[in-house]
Amino acid sequence: MATIFSRIIAGEIPCYKIAEDEHNFAFLDINPLVKGHTLVIPKREVDYIFDLSDDELAGIHLFAKKIAAGIAKAFPCKKVGEAVIGLEVPHAHIHLIPLQKESDMLFSNPKLTLTEEEFRAVADAIRSAL
Repeated sequence: MATIFSRIIAGEIPCYKIAEDEHNFAFLDINPLVKGHTLVIPKREVDYIFDLSDDELAGIHLFAKKIAAGIAKAFPCKKVGEAVIGLEVPHAHIHLIPLQKESDMLFSNPKLTLTEEEFRAVADAIRSAL
């Protein structure tokens, strides 16, 4: 059975897509820690990020670097943090989170509740900054 992320890539589940290339896909986290919190995933369904081939691992990080640059332009911040935890969905993924302070990256923090309009505006801002 396909993961929720594979179903998002296939268009079976809607998302707020930021960008994609031949091998990777970026979309907004629907339970964001802060505005601009984006997930970057490989299109190939792999549970553990370090099970990606060397080329795939390098490729997803180069793709994430471009997305992070767009996030930083759209949501001025001190840095865009990167986290790979991978316990909640069995599909490798990178969290990109605009940071004003280190605690912005604590996954135990309350998640934002955004309206559909707010999600669209966030996605549009990042896409426009790419």
